[in-house]
Amino acid sequence: MSDYTGAAARRLSQIGNLLKSSQKAMALPWNPDSTEFPTRNELLKVDGAPEGAAWVWGKDDFIGRLNLLTPSRVLAASKEIRTGEIVPVNLPLNVPEVPAFEREAFQHEIKTLVENKAYDDKYSLNTQSGTQWDGFRHFSHLPTGSFYNNTKGDDIVGPNANLKCSIHHWAEHGIAGRGVLIDYLSYAKKKGIEYDPYDHYEISYEELEACGKDQGLDIRPAAKGGDIQIGDIVFIRTGFVEAYHQKPRDERNALAQRHSDLSAESGQRWAGLKQETAMLDWLHDCYFAAVAGDAPSFEAWPTQYGWYLHEYILALWGMPLGEMLDLEGLVQKCRERKRWTFFFSSAPANCPGGVSTHVNGHAIF
Repeated sequence: MSDYTGAAARRLSQIGNLLKSSQKAMALPWNPDSTEFPTRNELLKVDGAPEGAAWVWGKDDFIGRLNLLTPSRVLAASKEIRTGEIVPVNLPLNVPEVPAFEREAFQHEIKTLVENKAYDDKYSLNTQSGTQWDGFRHFSHLPTGSFYNNTKGDDIVGPNANLKCSIHHWAEHGIAGRGVLIDYLSYAKKKGIEYDPYDHYEISYEELEACGKDQGLDIRPAAKGGDIQIGDIVFIRTGFVEAYHQKPRDERNALAQRHSDLSAESGQRWAGLKQETAMLDWLHDCYFAAVAGDAPSFEAWPTQYGWYLHEYILALWGMPLGEMLDLEGLVQKCRERKRWTFFFSSAPANCPGGVSTHVNGHAIF
């Protein structure tokens, strides 16, 4: 009888957990295993947070949307592994040779321990000089100076500096899930759309949606009948890496050295996603665990609308933002396999107090 009672209790507990996880996440802190989440327009105001903030995982949360990478979602994503083929998405550490936004170039030195017997490496680098994840300490909500989950500048530098939103929190959690590639560059070429990835060019949500349809991919969230699942990691190919290798060395280096600021007249000019309401709704409501692209800025730079997607993605929503990923091999493999989804893993740097990190990422088919 006791065995029966114990089994019944366990079953009731399992049912309770299932019902709990199936509910729409509303009460704070949100349950990451929930199967339905509020749209951007349904977000409730969070006390002490800017308007539109989704600081919803608890006051001591510093991984944001990575909370969505639960064991059950990672396990489901592992079913994308069918052939075992690995596609790295990392540029060489010395690419770009001259980084944009006045960042330091990568330096590599060999240290001789014992001649002809043992050697070491010495690296000097800016973690955002190449293939990178923008961490939550990187870009604030500009009107309030607030970084994700009420982190401030004096939490990052100065006598009161601490580990709020440090990149090591990502490393301790890990990044692994289902990746989805949107190949806008190929779509643009097919449709006769001409632009230079080294100049300001805005990719609208409407264009992304049309691009997805051309690939046979409905980029709407599953809740609206689309193919995007909660916790997916989206990659958008806009053409920077291809353009980098096609442009003469002197030209691309000179373009990287253009003046940088946050004004609409900034000399740094890059193709990327458009700052618009439809784009905000899509990026938020899909509940991506992370977003990434091959461009130096992900969004069209500089903004012409007085605000940046970076503010929403990083500071208000806590969503990792990847830039300058090498998606050239990935798009080839997707075409070869006639599929645009895959398993993806990334190993952020375990640097207490760090701002950002190289991606160290692989797609696995």
